Order: sequence, then structure tokens, then C-alpha cells
Amino acid sequence: MTGSWVMWDDRYTAYDFGPGHPMHPSRLDLTHRLCDAIGLLDHADVEVRSVVPATDEELLTVHTPDLLAAVKEASQDPGAATGRHGVGTDDTPAFRGMHEASALAVGGTLAACEGVWTGAARHAVNIAGGLHHAMPAAASGFCVYNDIAIGIRRLLDLGAERVLYLDLDVHHGDGVERCFWNDDRVMTVSIHETGRALFPGTGFPGDTGGPRALDSAVNIALPAGTGDEGWLRAYTAVVPTIARAFRPDIIVSQHGCDCHYADPLAHLSVSMDAMAVAQGWVRDLAEETAGGRWVALGGGGYELVDVVPRAWTHLTGVVTGRPVDPGLPVPESWRDHVAEVYGREAPTTMGDRGGRAISYGSWGEGYHPEDPVDSAIMATRRAVFPGWGLDPFFD
Repeated sequence: MTGSWVMWDDRYTAYDFGPGHPMHPSRLDLTHRLCDAIGLLDHADVEVRSVVPATDEELLTVHTPDLLAAVKEASQDPGAATGRHGVGTDDTPAFRGMHEASALAVGGTLAACEGVWTGAARHAVNIAGGLHHAMPAAASGFCVYNDIAIGIRRLLDLGAERVLYLDLDVHHGDGVERCFWNDDRVMTVSIHETGRALFPGTGFPGDTGGPRALDSAVNIALPAGTGDEGWLRAYTAVVPTIARAFRPDIIVSQHGCDCHYADPLAHLSVSMDAMAVAQGWVRDLAEETAGGRWVALGGGGYELVDVVPRAWTHLTGVVTGRPVDPGLPVPESWRDHVAEVYGREAPTTMGDRGGRAISYGSWGEGYHPEDPVDSAIMATRRAVFPGWGLDPFFD
């Protein structure tokens, strides 16, 4: 039986914007170490796959030659970067080896997409991927090249007729949406904090796709402060219904964990436990609608010790068919490593809620217009459901 791929290369940690930058590569190293400590990688049906960088030809399926030239120039001489094409800004500073490190992350996602599409892998995960803000002609928001868009483009070239992209990052998946805004073969679904409060300031319910791809962009813009119940309710009220209508051949999902309540850059209040629930739902959705074909990617997440490693270890467990119990103690060996290297105490369990259940209700039980989360959900349902022959009020 086909197993799962975990894409990994020690060189992933070269994607490093420098000291003090929120997107520190320690989050990748700590995740891989935690997956290993829990034993997720020690199974016959799990293959840790080495990665090769994407070629210029592959990068150019989405990005412009001018962007590649700017990244390569900055990669050789970071001090010469001036912000041209988004390279060398405060958000996305230049660093030596920038092109090579960014191309490696893309290579991991390309291989994951090819492996799942061809049937070599049942599922695949690339935690170094998920760089959803990069635009065709510009780096943006800590993202140099858009591995997601390049991976989806490869799936289309390989024969996929309908690709569902699902973005659970707290920030709107603007770069991927931009790349496929007018392509009805790709549906982009993004659940994020409203752009009125958070970068990149886009992703409103009325943004539903270009003239040749009407209702192919689905944006759920949640109010600041939304917690587990509202976040999971937003998923259940929109994602399964619209996915069944779209009937994807494959699902590509982005699992930025910056919706967590401890993340320093955003304002949602989601727990580790709720993120693990949603990861399982994405797997189930792929089984139901896409023949099980599922590629899962990393993304944002800036609480580097307490949040990101646990969140993406949960993701790896779901992808490989061994979900991690949120009540499981964090291995002492990993906690000792954190104390030795980072001088801080690590979490003691893999969850946050201590076993407390999450009650999010069913949309079919009724819409509550006085609830800001329900109002946000309804705005999305009103915007896109009718175009698919669906009722915004009832499932």
C-alpha cells in the first residue's frame, strides 16, 4: 500500500532572514526533531524524502524573470538589495543564499505534488512550504517564491482538472489567489483574520474570482479575537459544502499556525487542539472528495518553540495516518534540547485544552446574525454559494 512522504532537508534552515526576524528557521528544525522524538518518522509506510531545489524553468512557471534576477543578485550581495521586486524590505530582507534556500523550499513542494498526483505517495507534507504571499513579480510577507502556486501549476500541467487550495493561515493567501484569480481549474479557499486588522489587507468575502473564474475564490474573513469555536464553525459552515460542489482531483492545503492565541503577529485565539481537529478534517475531506490525494504544507507561525513545532508535528501525524493525542506528553529529550539550546521551558503536553471539548455547533442548527463570526460566515456564503447552486442559509 502506498505510504506517506515527509519532505525534509537539513538545508531548509538556510531560509534565514537573520536575527530578530519573526520567521526564524529554528521552527523547522524543532518541528523535525519533535516528529522524530515522538516516533512519527519510524514507520515502514513513512518515507522521509530528500529534496532538490526547483530549477529556474520551474520557478518561471509562476514568477517573472525580473524577480528571479533580483533574488539572485541579492543572494550574492545582500547589501545591494534595494527593495526592488520586494527583495530587501523590512518584511523580506535579503540574505546570502536567498535564491538557493527559496528554490529548495519550492523543490520540496513540487516533489510532494508530483508524488501524490502520480500515486507514488498517498499523502505528503512539506513544512518548509506554504509561502503564500509571494506574487508573480515580487517577494512579499516573508515569502520569496510561491511554492504553492508553482506546485499547483505543476499539478495542472500533469493533468489535474480541478485543484482545491485550502489556506488555514491567519493571513489571507493573497499570492496564490492572485496567481489563479482567473483560472476556474483552481479554487482558492482562505480562512483568515479580516484584512481590516491584519496584513495583507485583502481577502474580503466579495473577492470571488475573475471573469473567467467566477466564484472560484472563497474568502472567510474572521473578526479579531475569534477562538476555537468560531474558527471551527467557519470551516464546517463553508469548506465541506463548497468542496463537494467543486469536486477536486486533489487538495493542497496550507497550515500556517499563526492563528494560535500565543502568536505575536496576529489576533485570533485558536488552540493547538482546534488546529489538530481541522487538520484531520482536511484529511477526511481529501478522502471524501479527492480520492485521498492530499498535499499539506507549512506556512506562517511565529511562536517558535511553544506553537510551531507542536502544530506541525500534529500535521505530520495526520498526514502519515498517526494523529497525535493532544494529551500526549512532549518527549523529555525534546524538552531538554529546547532548554539547552534556547534557554527556556518547553510545553509539557501536545495540546492546550487539557481534554476540554470544543463546542462549535452546526450551521444547520441556525444562523445568528448578532454573532460577528456568523455574520462573517454568512457574508462568504452569500457571496459564493449561489453561483454553485447552494443555499446560503441552509446546508
